[in-house]
Amino acid sequence: MIGQKTIQSFFTPVPKKRSSLEAFIEADGCGGEQVTPVKKTKQEDEERPQVSSPPLSPEQLDRIQRNKAAALQKLAARHVPEGFGESWKEALLAEFTKPYFTQLTRFISEERKRCTVYPPPHQVFTWTQMCEVRDVKVVILGQDPYHGPNQAHGLCFSVQQPVPPPPSLENMYKELQTDIEGFVHPGHGDLTGWAKQGVLLLNAVLTVRAHNANSHKDRGWEQFTDAVVSWLNKNLDGLVFMLWGAYAQKKGVSIDRKRHLVLQTVHPSPLSVHRGFFGCRHFSKTNSYLEKLGKKPIDWADL
Repeated sequence: MIGQKTIQSFFTPVPKKRSSLEAFIEADGCGGEQVTPVKKTKQEDEERPQVSSPPLSPEQLDRIQRNKAAALQKLAARHVPEGFGESWKEALLAEFTKPYFTQLTRFISEERKRCTVYPPPHQVFTWTQMCEVRDVKVVILGQDPYHGPNQAHGLCFSVQQPVPPPPSLENMYKELQTDIEGFVHPGHGDLTGWAKQGVLLLNAVLTVRAHNANSHKDRGWEQFTDAVVSWLNKNLDGLVFMLWGAYAQKKGVSIDRKRHLVLQTVHPSPLSVHRGFFGCRHFSKTNSYLEKLGKKPIDWADL
């Protein structure tokens, strides 16, 4: 019997020990009602009123924006290229931290290690050094820098002295002689005199490998110079854009014609100059437009 009792006791379920919470419920006369403390707590959390932070004042919001802008400006300033004009830097600062510009900078650096690249680093951005960004009056768009020695110096169509003017520039001088009274061939090809008066001489691509035209095409320069044109188009009024040839015209397709004067014709190269460049009178038309707006015209002979 003792053994049977022991075996029976072994198979008999052991009464579940009551928790302190169950004991409390029974003693309190709750009739064994099921209570789930976790759910109750969650419900209480949901019903509890949410305490929100007070709205920021206009002064606080302004300070946050200024601090953010200052931080971004400080970051971008570390990536500003050599020789970049101060006023242009402020306008284009956001471009310097974008991935495409970082990749472009790395590419140009590697190119300069392996071969000769024109123009030299300190002249790539000559066009930003000639006048303040808000003093631009005229924009002439080129495509690719000259790829011969001592030619390219950061202004499209322009060459350093004593390099003789290339054929396209010679044709520009010929048109000027018939279009602008008193214009005389300057005897050189340096267009710095125009740039200082507010004529932006901007190539779409700003560097090139020696003796290899278009070698730096599609590396990122086009996106950067598109940003330049876009900024001028949106932030200035009454500019004259001279778009010579299909390439320049494509690059200027987004220019606001109601806000600016756009003059289009063929490129002045010997291959196309006789199909509309000669006789286009873009230089005199530019000055007429500037004078109507009360702006000082360009002295095209000041070279």
